Amino acid sequence: MKRVALVFFLVVGFAANAQTNSDLQKHYEAFYTEMRLQGDVNGVINALTHLNVIAPMKERKDTLAYVYANNNQHLQALNTIGIEKNEADSDLAVQVKASSLKALNQPKRALEQFEILYGREPNVYIAYELADLKIQTGDNAGAKANIDYGITNSKDDQKYAFYERQQPYEVSLKAAFIHLKALVEYNNNKENLDDAIKLIDEAMAIAPNFNLASLSKQALESRRNPPATETKD
Repeated sequence: MKRVALVFFLVVGFAANAQTNSDLQKHYEAFYTEMRLQGDVNGVINALTHLNVIAPMKERKDTLAYVYANNNQHLQALNTIGIEKNEADSDLAVQVKASSLKALNQPKRALEQFEILYGREPNVYIAYELADLKIQTGDNAGAKANIDYGITNSKDDQKYAFYERQQPYEVSLKAAFIHLKALVEYNNNKENLDDAIKLIDEAMAIAPNFNLASLSKQALESRRNPPATETKD
């Protein structure tokens, strides 16, 4: 009799717990929808975190990581989905890993993720990221291949955003590629700065507001014409 009673209470307990989890899931799904409607990022993160505890789903975890990354919480994004290279990852997960690793100044690891994205669907924006990261990691030949692809396939209305100034700005994507081409030219031949400067001038002719290219040109010109050193009597 005691055994029957124990089994009965266990069954009742499991049923009650299942009902509680089901109710909680419905609550946080509704909460998530409401937070999205209100544009409350912290509320969305809260809802997704609870849902991932109650009913774990890879897709939902990827979405949570994306929300973190889109809110510039890159460490939290990577803590959610990891940093390892995984060909089985969703496009969203790879995108989050790539952008967050780049933002956290991990160019080699970011490069791995962008390579996966580019292998799935090549496009000029990913080609730009690859070229930029390859320059940072010393692969000038690889960068040149991505740059050539980008210059050939960029359309006039495509833009790329830069953030080195207090106020972000956009320039022609083709101009951005030409600026990278100038950096590769400089890396390959640091004795002849003229060709690199000509390429920067070409980029600035397309995008006169290209502040980063202007800074690069100033740096190269200072190397070409170093200030005279004073001699003591």
